[in-house]
Amino acid sequence: MKLVFIEGPGKLESIKKYLGADYTVFATKGHVRDLPANSFAIDLNNNYEPTYEIIPNKKSTVEEIKRLASKADAIYLASDPDREGEAIAWHLATILNLKPDALVRTAFNEISKKAVNASIKDPKPINLDLVNAQQGRRVLDRIMGYKLSPLLSKKIHGKLSAGRVQSVTLKLIVDREKAIQSFVPQEYWNISAELKKGAKKFKADLVQFKDKKLEVHSKEEVDKILAVIEGAEYKVGSVKRQVAYSKPPAPYITSSLQQDALSKLKMTVAGYTKTAQSLYEGVMIKGEGKTALVTYIRTDSTRVSLDAQFMAKEYILNNYGEKYHPGKFNEFASKQNAQDAHEAIRPISLKYTPEYLKDKIDDQYLKLYTLIFNRFIASQMSWAQYDSLTVDILAEDYKFRSSGKAMIFDGFTKLIKPQDEEKNGINIPDLVEGEIVIKNKINSEQKFTKPPVRFTAGTLTHEMEVQGIGRPSTYGATITTLFNREYIKTVKNALVPTELGVQVTEYLEEYFKQAMDIKFTADMEKELDDVELGKVKWQDIVDRFYTDFSKQLDYASKQSGISLTKSAPEPSDVICEKCGAKMVYREGKFGRFLACSNFPKCKNTKNLNENKITDTGVCPKCKGVVSAKYSKHGKLFFGCNNYPKCDFVSWDLPLSDVCPKCGGQLYKKFLANSQRIYCQTKGCGYAQKN
Repeated sequence: MKLVFIEGPGKLESIKKYLGADYTVFATKGHVRDLPANSFAIDLNNNYEPTYEIIPNKKSTVEEIKRLASKADAIYLASDPDREGEAIAWHLATILNLKPDALVRTAFNEISKKAVNASIKDPKPINLDLVNAQQGRRVLDRIMGYKLSPLLSKKIHGKLSAGRVQSVTLKLIVDREKAIQSFVPQEYWNISAELKKGAKKFKADLVQFKDKKLEVHSKEEVDKILAVIEGAEYKVGSVKRQVAYSKPPAPYITSSLQQDALSKLKMTVAGYTKTAQSLYEGVMIKGEGKTALVTYIRTDSTRVSLDAQFMAKEYILNNYGEKYHPGKFNEFASKQNAQDAHEAIRPISLKYTPEYLKDKIDDQYLKLYTLIFNRFIASQMSWAQYDSLTVDILAEDYKFRSSGKAMIFDGFTKLIKPQDEEKNGINIPDLVEGEIVIKNKINSEQKFTKPPVRFTAGTLTHEMEVQGIGRPSTYGATITTLFNREYIKTVKNALVPTELGVQVTEYLEEYFKQAMDIKFTADMEKELDDVELGKVKWQDIVDRFYTDFSKQLDYASKQSGISLTKSAPEPSDVICEKCGAKMVYREGKFGRFLACSNFPKCKNTKNLNENKITDTGVCPKCKGVVSAKYSKHGKLFFGCNNYPKCDFVSWDLPLSDVCPKCGGQLYKKFLANSQRIYCQTKGCGYAQKN
C-alpha cells in the first residue's frame, strides 16, 4: 500500500481518483504538531530553540497516521506547496521517524491527473530551508504575540492581543482614519476653453504658464488669468499624433484576485477564501463529479508555465483568430520580493470555459472562476492599439491641452473591457501647428481636494502586498483577526478602527516603534525570504529582533498604562438644541468635543471652537442645509449636511439670496473682523462688506 498525506479533505476525492486503487490518501486537516497553546515554548537562552508538541485535538489523528504508516510500502508527504505546507511535511516526517533525506516530499501546484501523477513519480527530500523560513516566522510571531498580548491586557484592559503582521496592518487602518479626520480641504480651480475650428467645437484644459505646471487655488487667481486669456489669440502650438499601446493585465495573484473578488463580486473575505480554496481543491460539476478548476491560490508570482501559454495560444487562435495572439508570449514582472514558488492563478484546463460550466457548478464558484479564466486568457492576448492625438494651444504665456484616443485594434479588450473605454474617441478637428482657432468661451470650476478614502478589505490586501507586509497565505487571516479582536469594524463596506483599535495602536507606537515600523516589518519578510534561499539562519534574524525588543519590553512594563475606562465627563453651560439637556465635554479618539448628557437617548454632538460660526446656507447642489465644519485643527470650512450623499464643500458659505446684479449665487466670506458677501459668477464683480 502506498500512502499519501495531504492537508485539506476537500481535494481528497480528486486525488484518490487520479492516483487509483494502489494509493491510500489521508487528510491531516492542517498541522498536527505545533508550539503549545498555553506556554511560551521558546528557549531564549538556547538559540531560541522551539519546543513542539502534538496538538491536543489531533492526538487521535496522529495515532491513525502512525497506524497507516506502519502498513505502508511507500509514504508521500503531499501537504500544500508553500512554507506552511513544507513545515507540516517536516512535522509528519519527525513523528514518523523518517530520515532527513528521505525522498518523501511531493506537492501539487494543481489538482489535475497530469500534475498529481507527475509529482508522485518524482518525490524529493523535505526542503529544510523552507521549513526554517517557516520556523523563523513562527518563533518571531510567538515572541511578539506572547510577550506583548499580556502587556496590552495589563496596561490597557481586558484580553487583548498583538502580532507582528496584525499590529502593523492595524496601524495602516488607524493612520488612514487619522489622515481622514485631520484632512483640511484645499481649494483649487479647473480652467478650460471651448474652442472651435469652423463648425467643430472641442475642449482644451489650461495646464501651463510659461512652460511650468499651473495650479490655481483661489478666485482671485482665476480672475487674473481670465483678464489675460479672455482677449488672447489662440494659436496651435504643437500637434502630436502617435499609436499608443495598452498591455494586457497580468494573470491574477492572491492579492489582486482577492481585491477584484471583493470589489467586483462584493464577496466577503471569508466568502472569497472559501470559494477560492474550493476551486483549487475541487467543486462538483454536474455529470462529472468533483473536479479541481484552478491552480494553487496562494501565490505572489505572475509567472505561468510554457504549457499554459501554449494552451492559451490554442484557445485564442480558435476563438478569436490569429491577430489576437501576439506571437511572442507575454511575460509579466513579479514584484521584487515575490517568492515565485508557484505559477499565477489560472485555469487548469481550458475545456472548462465559463460557458461550459454555466448551470453545472454553483453560482458563487462560477463568478470567481470567470474572473480567473478571463484574466488568464486576456493576459496572453495581443496588446490593444489606439490612435492618440495631443494638441497644445497657446494663449499669451498660457498653454491649453486637448487630447483623445481612438481604438485601432481592440486586442485583449475584446475579452476584458477597460474601465475608461467610454472616454475613448478623438473629438478634435484636424489642426496644424501655427493655426489660429476661435475661442468660444472660457469655463472655470471651483473644486476642493478630497480626503483619503478608507480601506476596504480588498484595497487593504493590496496595500499589504505593496508594503511587503505578510504573505499571500496570511492576508485574509490577518484581516479576520482584526475583526475578531474588535480592533476594526465595517462602515458601508469600509474598514474603520474602533476606539480600542486606536488605543492599542497608539500604545504600541509609543513603546514599540521598531515592531510597529512598516519598513522594518517588510524588511523582516525579505530576511525570511533569504532564509528560504539558504542565505541566512533564522536564529540570527530572531536574535537581531529580540535584542532591541526585549529592551523596549522591559521599559514599557515599568511605565504606567492607559485605560479605556471613562472618567466622569466635565459639565458645560451649552444647551443641546435637540432635547434641551445640558451638554458635557468628552474625549474622543481624535480630540475633545461636546456631547449631550442625555446620551444614548440623544446623540447630538458639537465640535469645539471658540469663534464657532452658526450661520447656515442652502446647498447649491442638492438644496439641503450647509453648515460650518471644523477640521481636527480647527480650520473652518462649509459642507452639506447631506454628506456623503452630497459632497458639496466650500471655504465660504453659500447664501439663499441671489445676486442683485446678475441673479447668480451669493457667498459669504468670514474675515478676521468682518464678513464679505460676494457673487461668484464670472465677470459680475458684485460684493459688499458687513
